[in-house]
Amino acid sequence: MHQQVIRASPAAVAGSRDHIEDQRADALWSPAIKLPRMDLGLSGKVVIVTGGASNLGRAITLGFAAEGARVVVADVDDAQAKKVEGEAPSGTIVARHTDVTDWESVTSTVQHVLSSMGSIDILVNCAGWTIDRLFMEKPRSEWEREIAIDVWGFINSVRAVLDPMVQRKYGRIVSIGSDAGRMGEWREAVYSGTKASVIAMSKAIAREVGKYGITLNVVCPGLTPGSPETSGRESMWAGDQADKFTQEVLEKAAKAYPLRRIGTPEDVVPAVLLLASDRASYITGQTLSVSGGYTMI
Repeated sequence: MHQQVIRASPAAVAGSRDHIEDQRADALWSPAIKLPRMDLGLSGKVVIVTGGASNLGRAITLGFAAEGARVVVADVDDAQAKKVEGEAPSGTIVARHTDVTDWESVTSTVQHVLSSMGSIDILVNCAGWTIDRLFMEKPRSEWEREIAIDVWGFINSVRAVLDPMVQRKYGRIVSIGSDAGRMGEWREAVYSGTKASVIAMSKAIAREVGKYGITLNVVCPGLTPGSPETSGRESMWAGDQADKFTQEVLEKAAKAYPLRRIGTPEDVVPAVLLLASDRASYITGQTLSVSGGYTMI
């Protein structure tokens, strides 16, 4: 999947079912993303993570797997998705080629998950894309790609899972947004608009489907660089765009954060897991910044 680009300008199981499952999850977590298990009652849940093959999406995928969930990596980057699949015990993570801009591709994945796993409990929208560029210098092709992935990807994915969630009267949808969508960000005009739409649509849909036991929330990370080892071919952090985020630039950007450091995927994962769990069953239509205080809205 077009890996979610986590942006801010650089100037930015309640208990596993058995002991074996506990050991499996603990073994997965430590080398994968270096966080303790949260035991949020996610064991056995079926999760789709769009853009789940690279960077933050990968960390979220591994985080759910560590909690005992069954995770489908819905991504266009088959090689990277298979790599993530191999980071967990067999059957814990399943790679599925999915293009979120294509309605047929998304609905095919949803039907495949329903037929093979029986249900869909959680959707995490982590597919996204942008390029840092002044609005007047950005070509139309880049606007269209941002809108296709960031807006239509959200619409396609959410709409595709709602029917089975409504039927079961249960569902958790967590979308990766950006505070650019709340305050606007220099060099990210179109991206700011796409993320504003994700936030607004999440609130509107949350009002419509709350009576069915479905919640929608948005997590907004700050600048969260990827690494070459975890970046697929569709990730911003794998291309020329990544070259501008030198160590010097990142150190300068960190000074804009009250906590004086740039975030990592591991910083964001716990918020996503919590909002996807039943511990957060009374939280819906909310937007949570996980940005080291870069924005305080």
